[in-house]
Amino acid sequence: MVMRSTSTIPWTFLTMRHRLLSLALLAALGMPALAADPAPAHTFTIGNQDFLLDGKPFVIRCGEIHFPRVPREYWRHRLQMCKALGLNAVCVYLFWNFHEWEEGRYDWSGQADVAEFCRLAQAEGLWVLLRPGPYSCAEWEMGGLPWWLLQKDGIKLRNRDPKFLEPAVRYLKEVGRVLAPLQITRGGPLLMAQVENEYGSYGGDAEYMGALRQAMIDGGFEVPLFACNPAGALKGGLRSDLFQVVNFGKGGVKNSFDALRKIQPTGPQMNGEYYPGWFDTWGSRHHTGDDQGIVNDLAAMLTERRSFSLYMAHGGTSFGLWSGADRPFKPDTSSYDYDAPISEAGWVTPKFTAIRTLFGQHLQPGEVLTEPPAANPVITIPSVTLTAAAPVLANLGTPIVDRVPRNMEAYGQSRGCIVYRTTIPAGPALRLKVGAIHDFGWVFVEGAAVGTLDRRSGRTTVVLPARSAPARIEILVEAMGRVNFGGEVFDRKGLLGPVTLQDGTAAPVEPTGWEVVPLPLDAPQLARLTYGPATGTGPAFWRGSLTVAKPGDTFLDLRTWGKGVVWINGHCLGRFWNIGPTQTAYVPGPWLQAGANEVVVLDLVGPRSPVIAGLDKPILDEVYPALDFTRTRRAEGTPVFAGLSPVATASFTAEATWQTVRFAAPAPGRYLALDLVSAVDGGSTAAIAELELTGPGGAVLPNTTWRILAVDSEDPKGLEAENILDGQPASCWQTARGAKAPGFPHHLVVDLGESRAVTGLRYLPRAGDAQEPGRLKECRMFLGDQPFGLTVTGK
Repeated sequence: MVMRSTSTIPWTFLTMRHRLLSLALLAALGMPALAADPAPAHTFTIGNQDFLLDGKPFVIRCGEIHFPRVPREYWRHRLQMCKALGLNAVCVYLFWNFHEWEEGRYDWSGQADVAEFCRLAQAEGLWVLLRPGPYSCAEWEMGGLPWWLLQKDGIKLRNRDPKFLEPAVRYLKEVGRVLAPLQITRGGPLLMAQVENEYGSYGGDAEYMGALRQAMIDGGFEVPLFACNPAGALKGGLRSDLFQVVNFGKGGVKNSFDALRKIQPTGPQMNGEYYPGWFDTWGSRHHTGDDQGIVNDLAAMLTERRSFSLYMAHGGTSFGLWSGADRPFKPDTSSYDYDAPISEAGWVTPKFTAIRTLFGQHLQPGEVLTEPPAANPVITIPSVTLTAAAPVLANLGTPIVDRVPRNMEAYGQSRGCIVYRTTIPAGPALRLKVGAIHDFGWVFVEGAAVGTLDRRSGRTTVVLPARSAPARIEILVEAMGRVNFGGEVFDRKGLLGPVTLQDGTAAPVEPTGWEVVPLPLDAPQLARLTYGPATGTGPAFWRGSLTVAKPGDTFLDLRTWGKGVVWINGHCLGRFWNIGPTQTAYVPGPWLQAGANEVVVLDLVGPRSPVIAGLDKPILDEVYPALDFTRTRRAEGTPVFAGLSPVATASFTAEATWQTVRFAAPAPGRYLALDLVSAVDGGSTAAIAELELTGPGGAVLPNTTWRILAVDSEDPKGLEAENILDGQPASCWQTARGAKAPGFPHHLVVDLGESRAVTGLRYLPRAGDAQEPGRLKECRMFLGDQPFGLTVTGK
């Protein structure tokens, strides 16, 4: 049994004891002994006050870097950048779906060769902290969980349900087979390994965490095993046999470590994720971090000899279709620049320089701060007009015949697009309604576009025009990345629920007799496309050639295109969308060749101009909400509370923990309004990190159908009101600041989608220290079935 505590017993001692017992057992059975592993060069233990490397106190200065988000050709360069930043370790996520995309078939080769990545880190003088999942989050497709889990009827994710736990345990044992030989106990760079990820924000089953812990031990892991959670979720699934670390962003040092010390009285303290920036979602501004505030936090941790991991040190790019979606549903951009110290293309940034200067003042004996490697060459590519096109609806393969349309997974399809086709008789105009759309849909009658469907705004109906003859109906559905956080990771794609038709007088009718055509957007599908001269502006693949004299990194300019996916020389660069904030696609130099380079663009809404070029700098922060084809609009007007009685009033404190208001009696209503009267700091700013409602019995109500209906003010730097619904304690809604910004009272109105019985409200103040502005003090809460006098302008 491998022990886990804050004891100073060396893990290498326990491993040697196991090895001797194994040799004795082999001898007793008359079996030949296996060759002994080489003696480890180092030891790593968890002491009562410090991490101990070779018996000496050791502060971990770590940074997260995801090898799937960095071209393999650049792994060494990015690791050298991490070393030059002043890190002594890197944190490495594994994404289960990246290694087991098909159930039972594991891939550890090429871009998936994590063992080689760890060996390169060791060669560059970096230790490794491993985070293998099975759940990871990381703004990655389904949080790293494989899509085929959704084919299992009744499955419960991140749960002891055998349908989930058995394949998860098999995966962790496979991870051990590949990476256990690289532990520090065997001469490798792996210091510690994480069990699950932020499980306290999802559930509270300590036995589930114990089952995953045991799977890692059975897989051969001997190094300390740890769990990480935000400060408010440390108790969820808590186990004494897992070392605990805490995640937080700017301003959270004292409060978060105080919370950690309450549940782990002894041992070193470590921050598992410190956020120097944040990820981007389509339609919102590019996030940036406060460089000086970040340096101040890191300095405070180093002064107190607290360990940490920067999330991210280098974000990179979610190439292919790997980008996920924030909750309730806000798709993430393919750029994962994260405003990290090392840019998406591996460049030095001002944040890099500031952090490097700080780290240089806190080196341990014998450490040397290396110089950053030279930046990789960057090129520009003259603009080219793409003239060949393959219309999507003219390039459909053999259909699957089905009685009614089902979700994408039911047809064995993992991702991409899918077309549902049927024929309806002649007749008057009809209202087509789908139960749910995951995620975007375009409806065509005899090839002519008649409307769109949109998961974000809840738009699930389209009017079909009158027909003088039977007509072919096609619904082209685009699946973006699956939600990667919270209960919404159970995210099946395509059409969900029934499709009905109604003429306005009779009851809805569910048409039968459908043809379904999967469009996985993989290499075989691209190879089957038939191109011709470009005509029209409907959904189509566009093809052309970019001429390069000498390969180098570049950024494809996609500002004149609509929404879709782009490839170059067969490499999928990711998704694009003209609403921004990202307007370019990063192209690594090794993916280009001297001479002609084929570029393919799938545009689902059609370009303004089919022109493409290569720029020498990325465009990460240009937002155009007017181009959003079904954007959610705020209601018009100001909510009126005169003559209404609040269901509750509250006086909150400055403490950065969940605060609960219980209503005197259950209150029904579809619309929740907060009349915010004041903040604890006496200023004019209001801010909320998270907001939850409880129903009968105290259970938290799901927020998947909620919509922010109205808000009086939002900070333009990505602090929009939707952040209160994303489950991320590190993000928040904040009102605008400055001389012309409105002061109290502020208001926030939420449409719950349907009338609910509400028994209470839970409020999480913004993260950070007491100096962060906007923590609420006085607040009145209203519930009603009418939107408080607001004019709802539609979705």
